[in-house]
Amino acid sequence: MNSESDDVGYTHGRDSPLFPRGRGSRLRPPATASRSQGTASSTAAKPAAFCHKSAFRRLVLASALVTASPGSQSSRQSNGRDVLSVPVLLLNRFFSPVSVTSARRALVLLYGGSAHAVDDSGETHDFGGWLRLPVRDADDRLPIVGGQLRVPRVLHLQRYDRAPRMSVRLTRRNLMLRDEHQCQYCGRTPSVRDLNLDHVLPRSRGGLDSWENLVVSCRTCNLKKGRRTPDEAGMRLMRLPQQPRWSTTAHILLAAREPFDEWQPFLKAG
Repeated sequence: MNSESDDVGYTHGRDSPLFPRGRGSRLRPPATASRSQGTASSTAAKPAAFCHKSAFRRLVLASALVTASPGSQSSRQSNGRDVLSVPVLLLNRFFSPVSVTSARRALVLLYGGSAHAVDDSGETHDFGGWLRLPVRDADDRLPIVGGQLRVPRVLHLQRYDRAPRMSVRLTRRNLMLRDEHQCQYCGRTPSVRDLNLDHVLPRSRGGLDSWENLVVSCRTCNLKKGRRTPDEAGMRLMRLPQQPRWSTTAHILLAAREPFDEWQPFLKAG
């Protein structure tokens, strides 16, 4: 059994939206004086405006992601929330929701060109366009050179066109969600600390850790049942335990826990 801290997640393949194989998905270091003369000359051959813009964007992102590491003072807002850990909804090329990632990863995807940010009106912006948007009072923001950067709530992946392969992990948290934090014998809903996981067929008699053999039970019912089957203990299950079949929207909502209003149009469509 995994711990309760395990998240509801997807089974991602090699072309996962969180780890795209396209060029530009990694932040490249700026040019240094130690590079060869040939590299320096090729860089100098580029238009001055292009080099200046590229260097400025690199400096902006580096200042936001390197100095404002997760949990640091600069990455926290007045409400105490770690900005780089804020969830961001990922959409595939057809604007269907596929997953949720952190703001830190989202900014890297945006900067590298693997994704565009989606604003409230549904318009998409590359990193340069997003950088020029004003930061509103309700936005999460990162301090950068020369001002602040708005953290996007939704990203549109440019080259990812697959639908997610959902695989719900067998964890204590997911079992609690499936059974709605309710004892499957008496129907009570005590606090989480007073709930246990019960093997319908006890492990001492060959019972497995599976969706079909695990249910949520309160301490009283768990002690009453003991190492017996429900029939032997004179107890009845409220419903037959089985693996949940959550939709993509439900899957994302369970993983994010605090969805933003900007997600709603895409989650309803998904």
